[in-house]
Amino acid sequence: MKRTFSTLCLAWAMCCASLTLCTFASTSFAASTINFQNILQQERAWAGLQTKQLKVEEITWTYSEGGSSTKPTLFLIHGLAGTRDNWNRVARYLTPYYHVVIPDLPAHGETQVPENFDLSLPNLTEKLRRFIEAGHFDSQLHIAGHSMGGAIALLYTAQYPLHTQSLLLVDSAGIFKTANTPYLKDPTLLKDLVVSKSGDFTKLMQLATQTAPFIPNEIKTEQEKMMIAQAKNTQKMVDQLMVMSKTYTPDSFSLAARSIDVPTLIVWGKQDKIINVEAAYELQALLKKAEAPVVLDAIGHMPILEAEQLMVKPYLEFLKKQTSQH
Repeated sequence: MKRTFSTLCLAWAMCCASLTLCTFASTSFAASTINFQNILQQERAWAGLQTKQLKVEEITWTYSEGGSSTKPTLFLIHGLAGTRDNWNRVARYLTPYYHVVIPDLPAHGETQVPENFDLSLPNLTEKLRRFIEAGHFDSQLHIAGHSMGGAIALLYTAQYPLHTQSLLLVDSAGIFKTANTPYLKDPTLLKDLVVSKSGDFTKLMQLATQTAPFIPNEIKTEQEKMMIAQAKNTQKMVDQLMVMSKTYTPDSFSLAARSIDVPTLIVWGKQDKIINVEAAYELQALLKKAEAPVVLDAIGHMPILEAEQLMVKPYLEFLKKQTSQH
């Protein structure tokens, strides 16, 4: 069966689905109504991040920013149906040492786009470049991407090699010969993973994580409501990715990957049910300067939420090597 770029982008897709596991899960939520946005703001503050907005052409970007702007800039990209808050737990360990920028992608989270906005990966990648330029962020970035965000990070680096100093790819989308999960073999199954009704969030967590973390019911309910509200845009992007399957092939993905020669760290959950771990080693073979993958045992598709401490340690060591050379 032909494995297209969009097939993989769908695969990691729902996995990223904004599983914002609040740091404040141990807090009592006795009140019948909670302000979910306030909780997210508290989590961002705990991670050393502030919420900002920037209008660039037709897009009103919402993003998190933290750390000193005099430090090297880390640009973190979330996956399909996810938000910038997917990175909060990781960002907590990065903001003391680096300048961190995490946008909500167009039509995700709080970033606003016109009704008929082009959600194809090439356009998202180009719009990210416009956002980076308008924000006057460091012209040479350390890019990180999870799942679909990994595919965007790869495309960005291939298109702007002089503006990328390093890559972090976490359970990244791509087109892999070794792909063997049901969601890669039959992309139509992915449509069933869009959170569009009550109960879908729980099913998604069971798929995306090896051991689903505890989330108070009040928070889980609010999280699910937010994702249901975004279901229309999520479905639009799924449709876009299916259309792209006619354009992207394993050969074109391989060519793009092989053109990348920036230092790369690959992190993968060994029990990833969306994109099996063998893909990490295949990706390593394609990239010219990829280190041996960091494979995390008993972790699923969401290391950035399931095992942030285990993945941050090798990433900080990796970044130290890259930044000491400049």
